[in-house]
Amino acid sequence: MTDSLLSKQQYDNFRDFLEDSCGIVLGDNKHYLVTSRLNKLTHEFSFDSLSTMLDELKRKNDAKLKERVIDAMTTNETSWFRDVYPFELLKENIIPEIINTNKPNRFRIWSAACSTGQEPYSISMTINEFQMKSPGKLSMPVEIVGTDISNTVLNLARRAEYDQLSVARGLPEEKKKLFFSCMDGDRWKLNDKVKSIVRFSEINLLQNYALIGKFDLIFCRNVLIYFSADMKSDILNRMAKILNPGGFLILGGSESPTGYSRAFDMVRFPKGVVYRLKDETS
Repeated sequence: MTDSLLSKQQYDNFRDFLEDSCGIVLGDNKHYLVTSRLNKLTHEFSFDSLSTMLDELKRKNDAKLKERVIDAMTTNETSWFRDVYPFELLKENIIPEIINTNKPNRFRIWSAACSTGQEPYSISMTINEFQMKSPGKLSMPVEIVGTDISNTVLNLARRAEYDQLSVARGLPEEKKKLFFSCMDGDRWKLNDKVKSIVRFSEINLLQNYALIGKFDLIFCRNVLIYFSADMKSDILNRMAKILNPGGFLILGGSESPTGYSRAFDMVRFPKGVVYRLKDETS
């Protein structure tokens, strides 16, 4: 079945629904994206066309349909140690600075929009490596919170089991040998030491996330690019409120708080840039 001929009104209605629901802003000519990602759902929910399904989505508050549509539109590609440098910054600069200056009772890290768990588990592996290299130096408890709007991907993240194709995307062989065990067939399971400091929670970045507590470091990478300017500003300013004094924010390589929030100072390290919460007393 092909149903790419959405009317302008249907497409505009869906754009409004998606922005209101999860903040994603679709351009004027993304009909193909909507069609390619949602057509398969028409079979799952027994609609005769994509147009009919979108009309139903607008008319009725069907929670299951809404969840599956958002899943389809927000589930993006992910990989282990994506871009590499943020994890090197964590190990070489941020952890030592947290230890030496902030001295928190706990070191808490938030991985926002974590998808199937590769980013928070990459963070956990990095922390494990630091602890193995410098025993006793990072003595406080560590907690990593991975969040996503999709409970579907979070359930996959909680299982921490990945097929060979997923494991191959960005995971160095030595880390696979150190942190994974081979299951039946081509599946790999993450070890308990890495899993034990990570927990997952369903969070919509447009809604209140203060209940997940305060953090020393936030990873929010390659997420803000999907939001409008007003939403970027709102998200960044609310993230600033749940960072501990001196806390850090790591964004994607093409993202910056400049023009959206005055709550952060840029900090340049040899391997990259991070943003530190401003000291309001200075």
